[in-house]
Amino acid sequence: MRTLIAWVVLLCCCAVHADEHDHMYEANEEVVLWMNTVGPYSNRQETYTYFSLPFCRGPKETIGHYHETMGESLLGVELDFSGLEIKYRTEVTKNVYCKKTLTTEEYKTFVYAVKNQYAYQMYLDDMPIWGMVGEVDNKVNPPAFKIFTHKKLEIGYNGKQIVDVNLTTDGRVELRPNALLEFSYEVTWTKSDVKFQDRFDKFLDPSFFQHRIHWFSIFNSFMMVVFLVGLVWMILMRTLRRDYARYEKGETGDDLDADLGDEYGWKQVHGDVFRPPALPMAFASLIGSGYHVFAVAIITTVLAIVGEFYTERGSLLSASIFVYAACAPINGYAGGSMYSRFGGKHWIRQMLFGAFLLPSGVCGLAFLINFIAIYYHASRAIPFTVMLAVSAICLFVILPLTLVGTVLGRNMGGQGDYPCRVNAVPRPIPDKKWFVQPWLICLAGGVLPFGSIFIEMYFIFTSFWAYKIYYVYGFMLLVLLILAIVTVCVTIVCTYFLLNAEDYRWRWTSFAAGASTAFYVYLYAVYYFFFKTKMYGLFQTVFYFGYMGLFASGLGLMCGTIGYVGTAKFVRKIYQEVNKFD
Repeated sequence: MRTLIAWVVLLCCCAVHADEHDHMYEANEEVVLWMNTVGPYSNRQETYTYFSLPFCRGPKETIGHYHETMGESLLGVELDFSGLEIKYRTEVTKNVYCKKTLTTEEYKTFVYAVKNQYAYQMYLDDMPIWGMVGEVDNKVNPPAFKIFTHKKLEIGYNGKQIVDVNLTTDGRVELRPNALLEFSYEVTWTKSDVKFQDRFDKFLDPSFFQHRIHWFSIFNSFMMVVFLVGLVWMILMRTLRRDYARYEKGETGDDLDADLGDEYGWKQVHGDVFRPPALPMAFASLIGSGYHVFAVAIITTVLAIVGEFYTERGSLLSASIFVYAACAPINGYAGGSMYSRFGGKHWIRQMLFGAFLLPSGVCGLAFLINFIAIYYHASRAIPFTVMLAVSAICLFVILPLTLVGTVLGRNMGGQGDYPCRVNAVPRPIPDKKWFVQPWLICLAGGVLPFGSIFIEMYFIFTSFWAYKIYYVYGFMLLVLLILAIVTVCVTIVCTYFLLNAEDYRWRWTSFAAGASTAFYVYLYAVYYFFFKTKMYGLFQTVFYFGYMGLFASGLGLMCGTIGYVGTAKFVRKIYQEVNKFD
């Protein structure tokens, strides 16, 4: 209801005058300063509403507009009008807008905030502004806790548009019970040559994101791709050619050659290699979800390159939700067609499993974290109306589109056309060396893919958990493609070793070998938490490890699917060739 009212007010106000939604202002027109959230500087995701601290509101009680999107709600954006009167290109000298005598409870609240280095965020014309609540003076004993009571806004303008905002805080006042605080502000306007489309450049950090290490990591990953592609090519062209020659000799040669050709190797499992895997419904649903995640990752990254999402609050998350819902037929088509090829009969159950596999995990984790956020009265608590909206998207958009994809998949790609017939009785799997055990192959399969992306993981983690704006989505797209190639190459090599050990259980193994990249990413997330951040507290810890687990799970689904799809093409190709000798 709050979101609906906000949109109604927005539409009414846009019909009357220009405002922050089109970023065009006339002289003396109202400019709104929004107070967003406040929280520990080290715990960026632990945020509370700005006025949860006993700050004063400005004297102005009515505003012209307000808006909030689903992406903003999910990110914990809590815009609240400051009450400060600011007019376009109108200077405001130092103006005391509030006098407040601290009660004992308010004194303790402010001391706790200063002691824990609370910082707040504001928005003016969609431009973020950060400031500290106060500071600790350690020069005296005991340390004195001081609060900043004065805000000076220096606003740059170019024509009818705001292109720069800077905040200077001053007026240090020592916190004491029953102390009288005078909160004041001033506004200065300065003409600027900065173009409107370049106004967010000041928040970017090219020296960090475009550092030589970043470029070197891309080059290193590219060289890894060249090496792995060469390795796979060697297997395909040299090793397999030698295997084909050996098998051909086994058909026409003497007994000794026949023994060497027919008693070991991947040819021996040709009657079982296309056998459906254990738990075919779960496997097909995982593959369908992996296709879904990969499509969303590629499309959203391309949109971010084109759209510069960092300039709008919550736009990246909103776009991701829209793309995820729109790509639901991909999930249904991939999972439904695969389940049909496996001979599955319960296709409706598989469709429901695939459609809700990832959303149920996301919603379950968000529900758990939401309980903790509500207990802490944090702004990260998701409103009930947003929960209903997300549920409606799942039920009335994702589910029908997944059903459409499943029906198309079963009818267009549901017929199994394997190059080898499947034996009625499964072949016993012989004992293997320790280094070709499936669990070890799966663990080893994720090492090189993780090595190709771990530098990019550092930049992504830093932008999400620290105060950096990630904008190099071209790097991300390139790394995503490199990750896909490396994963395919590694899983093909792993599967070749497994089949050569006469173990035909390659489907789950190839998926797990690719998905194990997520295991190493999560281990890196644990390292990052303890050695690269200063996060603390139950809420921030649960939030961090919960959503890092969710991120790793999505990455695992994507990498596992990429590995399986590439390996399936490889397996099909080599057994098409071996049929020539049967």
